Amino acid sequence: MLTKVQKWGNSLALRIPKAFALDAQLENDSFVEITIVEGQIIITPVVSPSWRLEELLAGINKNNIHHEIDTGSAVGNEAW
Repeated sequence: MLTKVQKWGNSLALRIPKAFALDAQLENDSFVEITIVEGQIIITPVVSPSWRLEELLAGINKNNIHHEIDTGSAVGNEAW
């Protein structure tokens, strides 16, 4: 598909057609990685890992647990 690069502030912008965005599972504010390989611009969606609380809690052990720390007395709206 032929598209046009246009000025956006001090940078250049490229519009991604809706069909391409849907196929690549891109949404507004999605992160992408941009690289140049042999003179070609490669745009790769960044897939964020999905975390489950149970998996995160299962990774806690006596060697990596954070102990309670004293940050002083409660002040302002912290006091209840």
